Amino acid sequence: MRSKLLASTAPSAVILIRLVVGWVFLSEGIQKFIFPAALGVGRFAKIGIPDPRLLAPLVGACEILFGALLIIGLLTRLSTIPLLIVIGVAIWTTKVPMLSKQGFWAMAHEARTDFCVLFGLLFLLIVGAGRLSIDAKLSDSSQSR
Repeated sequence: MRSKLLASTAPSAVILIRLVVGWVFLSEGIQKFIFPAALGVGRFAKIGIPDPRLLAPLVGACEILFGALLIIGLLTRLSTIPLLIVIGVAIWTTKVPMLSKQGFWAMAHEARTDFCVLFGLLFLLIVGAGRLSIDAKLSDSSQSR
């Protein structure tokens, strides 16, 4: 089971997707703590997320932890799951209302990063971390036993 979760036949170039998607989440998570009024608790309250004082730091910590794990390629497939939930909620609470109020093109412009990381996460969930990852090293060592 462990080796299937960590195994990946994806090429080394997958590191590029891991780096960009991981960096987006890591940096957004950090910014929720640095700029709480604009991007953390204040933003969550403004868009109607319940209990923003609890959920904003929780989401920020989740983004930092799992974004960092994507970057280093550790538990990559597992790390995509909470981040898929985070980006799904972000799209639902910010981009869907924008679509109905401002139209498709305004939403498409604002959602470009969201959709890129959404599809990047789905890609990583499907193919795994690739050869240049801690997952690959752990998978190789478990198969040689």
